[in-house]
Amino acid sequence: MTQAQAGSELKIIEQLGKARQLMLDEVHKVIIGQDEVIELLLTALFSRGHCLLVGVPGLAKTLLISTVAKVLKLKFNRIQFTPDLMPSDITGTDIIEEDRTSGKRVFRFVKGPVFCNVLLADEINRTPPKTQAALLQAMQEHQVTAGGQTYDLEPPFFVLATQNPIEQEGTYPLPEAQLDRFMFMVNVNYPKKEEERLIVKTTTTDLKSEPGGVLSGEDIAKIQRIVRRIPVSDHVVDYAVELVRASRPKEPNVPPFVQEYLSWGAGPRAAQFLILGAKARAVFRGRYNVSCDDVRAIAAPVLRHRLFTNFNADAEGLDADALVEKLLGAVPEPSVKDYAAQ
Repeated sequence: MTQAQAGSELKIIEQLGKARQLMLDEVHKVIIGQDEVIELLLTALFSRGHCLLVGVPGLAKTLLISTVAKVLKLKFNRIQFTPDLMPSDITGTDIIEEDRTSGKRVFRFVKGPVFCNVLLADEINRTPPKTQAALLQAMQEHQVTAGGQTYDLEPPFFVLATQNPIEQEGTYPLPEAQLDRFMFMVNVNYPKKEEERLIVKTTTTDLKSEPGGVLSGEDIAKIQRIVRRIPVSDHVVDYAVELVRASRPKEPNVPPFVQEYLSWGAGPRAAQFLILGAKARAVFRGRYNVSCDDVRAIAAPVLRHRLFTNFNADAEGLDADALVEKLLGAVPEPSVKDYAAQ
């Protein structure tokens, strides 16, 4: 990278730090509260990641996602996942039509709703695994294959899936392979009392606020490239790797509670997402340096769906979030001694 390019990227990062508040202000014209959720969504987007939002009905998850798409000037599509949804309802299908010039019948591919920038997969666990799997290639490779042909998805491409944690009747749990494709699992909680009071006041009148666009798809693609190019010290990388490795019960020298409460820990993709998310978080705040604090800040949404608790944890009422907290307390940052020994 030349000095001029580095200077240009630094300027973009500084501008993004200033635009951060503007984006939040525009989203808050429609959404009250949920600052942490909004920031995690944007962090995942700048990292080229995907999000799974878990929350009870009525917390404005769909409205939040459509509002973020408007603020970022992105094409938004929503799919309501149901038991009878077919893979072709997501990716698209071939139809037969007559060619007016030759008179012959030919196949034409009609693109499905997955061809957009922001895709909301609403209640993703209400559809069978075969249909859930239709999203796997799109999420991982940003491509769709249908009828032997492969079609590229227009960047940026961002999948946001929602899941109801309460009503489990008639649902199909997401397979671990698909869960692992989501960078973050974000818990959407009830609003605070004052926020709920304001929600009731503002949504029971005729007055409506429309959010304005702040960034375009081209701007986001540029930021995504910058995030990938930001350097990270070995100190931060080693901390992320040690945190992930300490979550695996079969690894040597892990904290005792890991062997006691976990059946399986996080895989290498978790460490990748910890670093990418830490980079994006730093950029989102107008910083070019990434610290272990950035890693700690996103550890829970990255790890909570990658840790599988056993009977002991269930018996003691310990969930994945509690174990992430214990991990953060048990795994220290690498010290100078660790590098001197190498």
